[in-house]
Amino acid sequence: MPNLNKVMLIGNLTRDPVMRVTPSGMQICEFGLAMNRVYRTQQGETREETCFMDVSCFGKQAETCNRYLRKGDPAYVEGRLKLDRWEDKRTGEKRQSLSVVMERMQLLRSAPPSASNGAQVQAPGVDRPSAPMAVPRSMPPFSGGEQLAPPQEIVADDFSDEPPF
Repeated sequence: MPNLNKVMLIGNLTRDPVMRVTPSGMQICEFGLAMNRVYRTQQGETREETCFMDVSCFGKQAETCNRYLRKGDPAYVEGRLKLDRWEDKRTGEKRQSLSVVMERMQLLRSAPPSASNGAQVQAPGVDRPSAPMAVPRSMPPFSGGEQLAPPQEIVADDFSDEPPF
């Protein structure tokens, strides 16, 4: 049986990235990402819910995130889910935390903040000035205020044994 662990998120950073270096020299960058969902209830009331996720990345990506990302920036993150489990030393309770290990990131603001003064900004390892970053072509733009319909409840009687074609 095949397995798949893939996450794609678009949200805003909840805090500035924090860079650490392990004793072996591996760079680790961690930041928080918040994704908002706006929807209407069956009574017509508008509601908003926010999902917060911790994100970590390693190596060259950690350097890039630490250099270009700041609190409040919109970003597209691809990665995989990671579940950490441990026992609290103080209370002895079992704890767990779900986070994302980033494999790819795209900054969604129009230009890096230092480019606003007319200076050319270069991304690491790129020989030309960086172009404004945008949402990947395969994804629709995210406005943050889109009205989404509430999820439909699926009833077992809605299914038939006949194929839909």
